[in-house]
Amino acid sequence: MTNELFFITIIGMGVVTYVPRLLPAWFLRGRKLHPFIEAWLKYVPVAVLAALLLPSLLVADGQMNLSWSNLYLWAALPAGFTAWKTRSMFATILVGMAVVAIVRLIL
Repeated sequence: MTNELFFITIIGMGVVTYVPRLLPAWFLRGRKLHPFIEAWLKYVPVAVLAALLLPSLLVADGQMNLSWSNLYLWAALPAGFTAWKTRSMFATILVGMAVVAIVRLIL
């Protein structure tokens, strides 16, 4: 890869990354959205996070893994409960990491 192609690629990646974020903020600046749309948009981060995490919790080697040996699934259960009760990302991460560390230490 030539230096010119490398820099064009980096610039293109920056444009593709920031333009979709900039345009909505630019067009919606100073405007008030409908309350239904605002309420709906509050769930987008949670839905995206679930879509990213769920396959890594449930799928191993291309197959569903709901067995007792699925450590990450078992760690996700108390972490999810912690997230629900405390609404704290830090506490949720700590609980998930602690469960994985303790189980690995014991086993």
